[in-house]
Amino acid sequence: MKKQVTDLLHSEIILRGNEALGEEPVTITSFVAERSAGGIHDFYSEGDYWWPDPVNPDSAYIRRDGETNPDNFVAHRHAMIRFSTVVGDLTSAWIVTQDKKYIEQALKHIHAWFIDPETCMNPDLQYAQAIKGIVTGRGIGIIDTIHLLEVVRSLIIMEQNDLLSVDEAVATKDWFSKYLFWLTDHPYGKEEMEAKNNHGTCWVMQAALFAQYTGNTDVSDFCRERFRNVLLPNQMDTDGSFPLELKRTKPYGYSLFNLDAMATVCHILSDENHNLWQYTTEDGRNMQKGVAWMFPYIKDKSAWPFDRDVMYWDEWPVAHPALLFSAYDTPDDAYVSLWSALEHFPVNDEVIRNLPVRHPLLWL
Repeated sequence: MKKQVTDLLHSEIILRGNEALGEEPVTITSFVAERSAGGIHDFYSEGDYWWPDPVNPDSAYIRRDGETNPDNFVAHRHAMIRFSTVVGDLTSAWIVTQDKKYIEQALKHIHAWFIDPETCMNPDLQYAQAIKGIVTGRGIGIIDTIHLLEVVRSLIIMEQNDLLSVDEAVATKDWFSKYLFWLTDHPYGKEEMEAKNNHGTCWVMQAALFAQYTGNTDVSDFCRERFRNVLLPNQMDTDGSFPLELKRTKPYGYSLFNLDAMATVCHILSDENHNLWQYTTEDGRNMQKGVAWMFPYIKDKSAWPFDRDVMYWDEWPVAHPALLFSAYDTPDDAYVSLWSALEHFPVNDEVIRNLPVRHPLLWL
């Protein structure tokens, strides 16, 4: 499968890698968030669906589910997504060329975000998804760091191929160890872990990969058990759908997002001793059923039997990792064929925000 993916995306990977060679590091310290209660090294974002009250414009914001406020502060999130994109592009280019210039450039960005004291980000998320007039940060904001996943996958590949110095490995593992501790110990982290929808899935997805990189087997084991005993039985219905996502104002996009996140959890945590793709609850829920339920609606969105999303209906679907990861475990030509035919490098901000796995060679 890796060769098939490489052959399909080879030209675009080289093009993007070469473009990324000219990108200089930009971290959160380049953008001052005036409404943030934190400092210059603290990541800050604001809740997407919160708007000024038209009756009392100077009062606390009010919620409009599914409708993104374009005036909210998102510069730190965009910087992190750019970081993820650039590092993913560069590491992917190294995979297909073995040219170290791509890794050397990727490490400049990694140093800026995690090591350089002038530009680094603090390893916590105390001020993410703030709401004006209500709260300075929320556990729900932890979903913003799903875009560190492919940075960590890149670090793992670098270490496996002796491209990461001892000092760089120590420094980056120290950053992610601290962040993982915050995710599991801080009230915001615990709150997000207990979220019953895609937020709870994304907590497990992040914790699982950060634990893998830092060698924290206790957290890895915890994440496997949480998938088996919490995510799968509580989020998936017996037909393979996600009822809590279907209740949202963007049921199609959220169903895709949660499916991708849960598939990524399975891909991260499955090994020779644990196959989460084949794990099945007593009443028949499993991940392959989840992908099979969504597959017809990815293939033909017009067959979707539920409400249309209130925003970004036309932008989905794209090349969803759930299709690829499912076929990686259980070969399925129809899944791979559909994945191959979809858009692999979307440019819409909302799509990218909800698609943390965009560089498949990092994962195969």
